[in-house]
Amino acid sequence: MKLSREIKTAVLVIASISLFIWGYNFLKGKAIFSNYKTFYVTYTNVEGLVKSAPVTLNGLAIGKVNDIRINETNGKIVVELQITSDFPISSTSSAVLYEPGFIGGKQIAIEPDFKNTTLAISGQELRGELKLSLTASIQEKLMPLQDKFETVVVEIDQLLKGVNAVLDTKTQQNLKMALSELSKTMIEIHATSANANAILSDNKSDLKLVISNFKTVSADFAKISDSLNKADLGKTVKSFNATLAKVDAILFDLHSGKGSAGKLFKDDALYNNLKATTKEMELLLQDVRLFPTRYINVSVFGKKNKPYVSPVSDSVYVGPTNDFKVKVKN
Repeated sequence: MKLSREIKTAVLVIASISLFIWGYNFLKGKAIFSNYKTFYVTYTNVEGLVKSAPVTLNGLAIGKVNDIRINETNGKIVVELQITSDFPISSTSSAVLYEPGFIGGKQIAIEPDFKNTTLAISGQELRGELKLSLTASIQEKLMPLQDKFETVVVEIDQLLKGVNAVLDTKTQQNLKMALSELSKTMIEIHATSANANAILSDNKSDLKLVISNFKTVSADFAKISDSLNKADLGKTVKSFNATLAKVDAILFDLHSGKGSAGKLFKDDALYNNLKATTKEMELLLQDVRLFPTRYINVSVFGKKNKPYVSPVSDSVYVGPTNDFKVKVKN
């Protein structure tokens, strides 16, 4: 069967139109002969996002951004996603807008919710989230540091102004003089140090002898300390403390009037009796010395003994003239 020229022309035109439509959609990223699902996500800001931007799932491209338009009622941005993958996406999954690197635009990553078994259907709206890019994150962290840095710069500027106000011409001259004096002092200290080194060098042998003597004394002291340690000074001190305790007990008994010695110190009657006895002994010795014939009578011719007459008073001898001081008894 022969086709007429008109039919061939019509077929060619239709084929050309179909090829043009397919090529146009292909260039726009639309798959004409493949199945896909459409989802919508709402963002407040999509700066850097363009049409045909990839939609990924764990880094795998599963679709693209098909359209971006503004919601006239609230001014937010509505993004249409075209998902060509058959991977099941739950209705509570999130569409995260992020920036993969410094170069290139933004992309959308699907974060599925595996806990929810309800699958999202085509035409449904997913929950949109915004993830700060690396640049935005660094900028957000640097903003507080920038504020602090500006505050520090202002304080440093004020400090420098105060220093300039203090360091006037007279103060600068004083500082120069102080530095000059400090330099002279350092020179003198260096000279003194050199003299000290010279003295030490000249007396090096004497210093060695002193150190040797000190070592000998230390060794002797160590031996003495060892001897004292072996002498059991602790036991001696304990014995001495016990003796002191006994002496203290004896003194306490004497002070309290216990025993003969204590009574001698504390009993007035015993003291008075001893005093009276001593007095009587004194009178007796005195009477024997003054009148020995009363006690010793020697007679050659048998003279009779005179009877003893007790003295009526205490006679006290006061001198070599045999004079007596008579003390009358009460």
